Amino acid sequence: MDQMTMFENNVPQPLAARMRPRDLSEYVGQEHLLGEGKVLRRLIENDQISSMIFWGPPGVGKTTLARIIASTTKSAFIDFSAVNSSIKDIRAVMQQAENNRRFGEKTILFVDEIHRFNKAQQDAFLPFVEKGSIVLIGATTENPSFEVNSALLSRCKVFVLQALGTEDLVKLLKNTISDERGFGNQDIEIDEDIIYKIAGFANGDARVALSTLDMVILNGDIDSDGKVSVTNETLEQCISKKSLLFDKSGEEHYNLISALHKSMRNSDPDAAIYWLARMLEAGEDPLYVARRVVRFASEDIGLADARALDVAVAVYQACHFIGMPECSVNLTEAVVYMAMAPKSNAMDVAYMLASRDAQEELAEPVPLHLRNAPTKLMKELDYGKGYVYAHSTEEKLSEMECLPESMKGKEYYFPGDQGNEAKYKEKLNAIKAWKEERRRKK
Repeated sequence: MDQMTMFENNVPQPLAARMRPRDLSEYVGQEHLLGEGKVLRRLIENDQISSMIFWGPPGVGKTTLARIIASTTKSAFIDFSAVNSSIKDIRAVMQQAENNRRFGEKTILFVDEIHRFNKAQQDAFLPFVEKGSIVLIGATTENPSFEVNSALLSRCKVFVLQALGTEDLVKLLKNTISDERGFGNQDIEIDEDIIYKIAGFANGDARVALSTLDMVILNGDIDSDGKVSVTNETLEQCISKKSLLFDKSGEEHYNLISALHKSMRNSDPDAAIYWLARMLEAGEDPLYVARRVVRFASEDIGLADARALDVAVAVYQACHFIGMPECSVNLTEAVVYMAMAPKSNAMDVAYMLASRDAQEELAEPVPLHLRNAPTKLMKELDYGKGYVYAHSTEEKLSEMECLPESMKGKEYYFPGDQGNEAKYKEKLNAIKAWKEERRRKK
């Protein structure tokens, strides 16, 4: 480990570091995991922690939670960054953990941004996780199903951490103002309305909330008695670039994405580009916008232009690779493509109709002829009897019914007349007519 110099010891810690929760009683948010009786809280309190991955957006407490777990379970804690570590570094840390195990001490290895490790680096953890030398806690902002290799992922429980709510952030900010580690030793005058604005501006990120609070207090008006007053003018100066995105309820954030979505739906590329620029210039996460475009490609275009989904996914990947500000042009390409593509909401309508029936018919059994029969007993019970293998027919098609008996004749997919979907409509009508004709002849 590097030793700190006497000068480094005198450097004040950032507010977020000073206010890092020391135990679960100080931790804010993630009630679905850490509320009384919830699964992760029980694991921590019963010292039954196994390897896990925390998946969630920035600033929601992934590192903090790992530290709390380590202190609560009386484990050694090793903080390991995926950004600047080699396999050699991993092996050195693993040796340290192995030594701890020999002396009866559990080691929690926290790997931040685990999605940045390549497969070889991730594989280097496997033998030590398997034999219990370490409890691995990985943190990622990306979907671990895509970013963590399957061998390592199968040995870890994934916990999804959610963006902090406005009330969570307000609680955190108020605690910071009163706590001695924060501004408890200062006389601070700040209206609750401003605290809510800071919380809304942070958009679920505790670090952003705390750094913004720190900035507005440092820039507040100081009177002759040393009292610091924070005004709306101070707040606007400190966060003017993102001021379009926040309000007390976070409504404007959703108004902007709604405006983008509806402009694309209305085939208005100019408006779509404007609302995109409004969001990006206000500091919106480009991956959030990209995810919404991916949804749009299926919800509002679908099979009218199946390539729209390819474009949307490719643009999401481009945003992931290069980030802002360079990916703004990729997102512009995506929203213009979506705006100009033929439109169909048939996929969205189909799923909503099927979802309603599925919820009402959850107990409806799968017809026998659609069931697999891998055992002799299943065959004796007529599993698979009457199934027609479409590829063995001349038309590559059969009149076999695939819905439950009580749902015969139900329809969900109603293709429109736009783009390629007109072809699907024609084909579907022909298939239905052929099946109906064959069934009548039986």
